[in-house]
Amino acid sequence: MTFHVITLFSRAFDSYLGESILKRAIEDKKIRVKFYNPRDFTKDKHKRIDRAPYGGGPGMVIQALPVIRAIEAAYSNVLKNNRIRDVKKLGARSYKLKAPIIWLSPSGKQFTNEMGTRMATCKDLIIICGRYEGIDARVRKAFKVEEVSVGPFVLTGGELPAMLMLDVISRQVPGVLGDFNSREETRVASPDVYTRPEIFEHRGKKYRVPKILLTGHHKKIEEWKKARIRNPE
Repeated sequence: MTFHVITLFSRAFDSYLGESILKRAIEDKKIRVKFYNPRDFTKDKHKRIDRAPYGGGPGMVIQALPVIRAIEAAYSNVLKNNRIRDVKKLGARSYKLKAPIIWLSPSGKQFTNEMGTRMATCKDLIIICGRYEGIDARVRKAFKVEEVSVGPFVLTGGELPAMLMLDVISRQVPGVLGDFNSREETRVASPDVYTRPEIFEHRGKKYRVPKILLTGHHKKIEEWKKARIRNPE
């Protein structure tokens, strides 16, 4: 699966993608992440991509054309991946190519694990990260986009939400996790987990592993886990 991320700040992803499971997934070619900076698609010699908003107001708005060209560049790579040469009517063909465009927005549809599982079936996914006061809304008219929010809050940019989505979706790609059954959402997983030692002492108080987990009685352990899910207190 290939993630095509349109962002002004691709280096913000370096640390997260360069560690642990996602790093290994990239090295093993289970997933790929490509970046497209709208500044690289502007004709302004100073690479400026923001202007004051029409109608007044604070802040600056990212211009439409650099973002549109970045999306088209991403689609060119999508078409190559699908061995398609015809690049006409790109926007209308996004879902036909299984390359939906995600427009990150605080007013978008709440992102969920179920949504991530659906997106993991796509061969390509295009994610647009906004900044400043946002991106010129005409981009949404040029392409069919799916507006998505990662929570009821506002961030300074779309890079953190994009990383969150990358993580959630990548976990659903076979081979990314060492054991596909490690996905907690596919099994009974208690919010509490324990490991050795069975007992330890801290500041005069002993802390023990729940006895049920030491019995080896799998049915009762599963029932205990289900009870902890219903009542974690």
